[in-house]
Amino acid sequence: MIADPLTLSVVLTGIMFLFLLSSVWIGAALMLTGMAGMLLYEHHLPPGISLWQKAGDLLAGSLYDSLNSWSLAALPMFILMGEILYHSSVSTRLLNGLIPWMGWIPGRLLHINVAACSLFAAVSGSSAATTATVGKITLSELKKRGYSKKLAIGSLAGSGTLGFLIPPSLIMIIYGVLADVSIGKLFIAGILPGLLLAGAYSLYIAVVARLDPSVVPPQQERFSSREKLASIKELLPVFSLIALVLGSIYGGFATPTEAAALGVLGALALALYFRSMSWSNLREAFLGAVRTTAMISFIIAGASFLSQVVGFLGIARAISLYFGSLGLGPYQLILVVGLMYILLGMILDGISIVVMTLPIVLPIVTAAGYDPLWFGIFLVFMVELSQITPPVGFSLFVIQGISGEQIGYILKATFPFFLIMIAIVAVVTLFPEIATWLPRQMIGG
Repeated sequence: MIADPLTLSVVLTGIMFLFLLSSVWIGAALMLTGMAGMLLYEHHLPPGISLWQKAGDLLAGSLYDSLNSWSLAALPMFILMGEILYHSSVSTRLLNGLIPWMGWIPGRLLHINVAACSLFAAVSGSSAATTATVGKITLSELKKRGYSKKLAIGSLAGSGTLGFLIPPSLIMIIYGVLADVSIGKLFIAGILPGLLLAGAYSLYIAVVARLDPSVVPPQQERFSSREKLASIKELLPVFSLIALVLGSIYGGFATPTEAAALGVLGALALALYFRSMSWSNLREAFLGAVRTTAMISFIIAGASFLSQVVGFLGIARAISLYFGSLGLGPYQLILVVGLMYILLGMILDGISIVVMTLPIVLPIVTAAGYDPLWFGIFLVFMVELSQITPPVGFSLFVIQGISGEQIGYILKATFPFFLIMIAIVAVVTLFPEIATWLPRQMIGG
């Protein structure tokens, strides 16, 4: 039996990683870790209440409370919307519409990954869906036209993570539910940081193209004004869907959940209009949405139980007191938290990072004076970094499957964009108004 909560937290962390490394489902690993904590801690329960009765109460309560949320209903809707777009021709039309507008920028079509990922992120909400959809179209096209394969892969890896930052975002929905922060405000807060990150990626590509002209083909494609105007009709479907989803939220006409349902209807309407949705594709879209939603819900339930156990055992309070005793300033604290998330990103997926750490980390950072709304954006950046950090960087595996390249080559191509993301995190930390100003202007509070 262990009486000290800090010692117990270290032991439970080790137990949790043993479960995860043994290929146990993440949700099950979190629940088993919580049960281990209940068994290992020196309890002082009231008379007549057994350890197993208390553990059962915590488990039943956490399962119901974590999943009985109207806000969480937006999650399967946004996932389904992304799946429908992925299995239809709308994504291909988006790329075709962007190509004529990229020719005048240094780096030319190398910017297409940044532009396409930014637009697709605004209707998908999933980093994996954004990376896979855009990458399947752009990588082969850029290679065929003679563009730098390394820069194309790196820009896709970096830009694909925008699916978590540019609203709507699955991670923001999960964070908003767990942290009791307005999902609408989170969506708005992600706009300026997302555009800033996309702009930084494009700036890097332009600088590299200026310094090394060999990254682009010598023959520059030229498009007439008529061709540019004609390409707008390919972009209008995606812009219309973005306006429908985000406009209904920011205009106050719909909640994020209702807007997600509108997005599904809009995506279906576009797929049917372009005659690119067969019964087979629709079935695959629904099955993909069910699989992803079930996985995320199981993880959320397991994390909620672990959170209940952490609170019951006094671990969160003990860790908060320990950090407080270190005398860390706000910037030192957020640096330590950021380094912790980067390390966790090497072994865990983004959703697991959020649900596992939030019960412990959020009270600490809010006690240090950080706005929970701002911290939500900071956490999304950390999750984005986890998508491109080995060995569990999910986007890296997606790109490997698309490109057929070795993971080492992909890591080298991605590293500059990893550093750019860290630099933008530092900027948003030093100037938190980048994330918090727009929600105050549009919603207030």
